[in-house]
Amino acid sequence: MPNEREVTVLSTTAMKTAFEEFGPVFERETGYRLKLTFGPSLQLEKRLAEGEGADVAIVTHAGAQGLIAQGRGLAGSLADLARSFIGVCVAKGAPRPDLSSAEAFKAAMLRAKSIALSKPVGGGASGAHMASVFERLGIAAAIKDKSIYGAGGPAGLVGLIVARGEAEIGIQQMAELMAVSGVDIAGPLPEALQSVTQFTAFVPSAPQAPDGGRAVIDFLRRPAAKTVIKAKGLEPN
Repeated sequence: MPNEREVTVLSTTAMKTAFEEFGPVFERETGYRLKLTFGPSLQLEKRLAEGEGADVAIVTHAGAQGLIAQGRGLAGSLADLARSFIGVCVAKGAPRPDLSSAEAFKAAMLRAKSIALSKPVGGGASGAHMASVFERLGIAAAIKDKSIYGAGGPAGLVGLIVARGEAEIGIQQMAELMAVSGVDIAGPLPEALQSVTQFTAFVPSAPQAPDGGRAVIDFLRRPAAKTVIKAKGLEPN
């Protein structure tokens, strides 16, 4: 039997550093113990669609809506939490690419010897978006041979690949880049190429601790939690 005071959370990796900071506060205040699992939102959505259980899930807004429509989530439990922007990083002290325009970004990508990214299929939201950006800029073929894909989840962050010296440039959600101490953030993508991902919480169907799941959502919408979420690279709703 699961611990009735344990709350199982499946969350996008973009929220990991925020949970590390305010998770202990939530546990002290509520008496619940958080059981946290982080991963790329698209992978989590697939797992939930296939029947994996949780008390609360934080994935893309579209993914959450789709899961509720499939009967995999409780109607009325949707809560938009934060918007995420895609950014670019380099190793600590390395020259930063020009991100002032789409053309400047294109030139920087063509000059780069290696680029770390989320997987375009089955990875995080940024990977699929960047694949379409490179197509739109007409450089997909040139980028393909120098792309290095992160494994996803906390251990597969793009910033870790750059910090280890295995890639010159990294592109991922800003919050995920900020989670790695060994990189410098060059900035967000140019506005013309940017993609904003809305992360949304909901209570999956048949939760073991539905009250705990709702308590997590309520906590995440408090001003103090929003302050932490913003400090970790996301834009709270």
